[in-house]
Amino acid sequence: MPTADWTAIEALPEKKLTDLFAQDGERLETFSLDVAGIHFDWSKTHLTKDAMAAFEALAQRQGLAAKREALFAGEKVNVTEGRAVEHTAERGEGAEESVAKARALHARMRALIDAIEAEALGPIRHVLHVGIGGSALGPDLLIDALGRDADRYDVAIVANIDGVALEDVFRRFDPEATLLVIASKTFTTTETMTNAQSVLQWMTEHGVSDVYGKVVALTADPDKALEWGVDETRILPFNEGVGGRYSLWSSIGFPAALALGWDCFQELLEGAAEMDRHFRLTALHENAPVIAAFADLYYTQVRHAETRAIFAYDQRLKLLPPYLQQLEMESNGKGVTTDGEPLGRPSAAIAWGGVGTEAQHAVFQLLHQGTHLVPVEFVACIEPGDTLAEDHHRQLLMNAFAQGAALMKGKQTDDPARSYSGDRPSSTILLDDLDARSLGALIAFYEHRVFVNGVLLGINSFDQFGVELGKEMAKAAVEGGQSFDASTDDLIKRAFG
Repeated sequence: MPTADWTAIEALPEKKLTDLFAQDGERLETFSLDVAGIHFDWSKTHLTKDAMAAFEALAQRQGLAAKREALFAGEKVNVTEGRAVEHTAERGEGAEESVAKARALHARMRALIDAIEAEALGPIRHVLHVGIGGSALGPDLLIDALGRDADRYDVAIVANIDGVALEDVFRRFDPEATLLVIASKTFTTTETMTNAQSVLQWMTEHGVSDVYGKVVALTADPDKALEWGVDETRILPFNEGVGGRYSLWSSIGFPAALALGWDCFQELLEGAAEMDRHFRLTALHENAPVIAAFADLYYTQVRHAETRAIFAYDQRLKLLPPYLQQLEMESNGKGVTTDGEPLGRPSAAIAWGGVGTEAQHAVFQLLHQGTHLVPVEFVACIEPGDTLAEDHHRQLLMNAFAQGAALMKGKQTDDPARSYSGDRPSSTILLDDLDARSLGALIAFYEHRVFVNGVLLGINSFDQFGVELGKEMAKAAVEGGQSFDASTDDLIKRAFG
């Protein structure tokens, strides 16, 4: 790692946020910008012009510009697995061959959607999507954010192996009118395939004559799906270079495209592509994902913040914080560099959050008066998602804006219990409206932000070996004959005898 660059960053003087505003009348203009119908404001973070220059020097040393081009060119930037990373090609921004392949696979997906709408698979009213991780979080976020007024299909996303999750859906769905969608990159994911078998059993027990005739497979290994019993016409492949947590743009987005309509899905892709072009072509000091990553790294490396909180001041984005948990922590929760050396410094912050204003009455006590430094990110929309009296949305936004102001300014009183130290950082992401295009741009912004963080830390953001060990041990435990530590063996004995 470039020690000299990090030393310069860690030596940056620590100034109070109120002083930064007092000393620079152009601070708001310097640290805010507008891209793809989204306003970004980092003025209430501790970034300064000197900090930006120091991080740009680090970015140059780490080859950010070249690695950004390698990402879009379809080079093997996932070095530990020897793969290209091609989720941007799904949006039309990438290697020419990969973009062409993605478009062909999208056309295949649209053809199947047209067939389902024409009742080629019988009258379908319910869609039961089983997947886990990125194969579930992305579609769930899209449908919840954009589909509240949609009445095309009733969609349920099930990820948990806990049978309660499936039975909740079984009570609501008509098996004769249900389409089973199985989303698994390898088509071997234990939780997903177990849930899929249980859905088939439920359909069979309720008299569905051709259960496999109502199964759609979303996978990067179509041969496995074919072997499992899915007809080739209902297998929707996606590129091996599309990682799970980056896959909603591919056939993994099928339930969203089905539920929301193809035009909506196309708008999502186009919004993401607009952010792709901004990230690829804009100078670092005016580049939204880059500036956001600089702020992330300032707090983890200089101020030693261990967490970062995201609060969506819009009920339609309530699934954004858990989506970002996987995107950020699975991507950059690494302890070694791309060279296999110990990282030697903090990696990704722990991402967490919730929905405003209810979160204010649950966790903001710690944010304002606790001993932990927690950078906060507010995400809100100017246009309301409801048709109630204007006061609802006005109060919602005023709370978001006031919380950021209060975190920065604080309040001193003679009573320590009623004092607020202030100087607590926040950033705000304000969408003009929550539609498919702006949501696509927002998600792409977060993806590129993760990439920049990884490059500057010198780690590979695109593998996820950390999720494997526990699953391997769980599989061994299920199969039996595996001895663990005394505590684990005792828990297994208590549960199963």
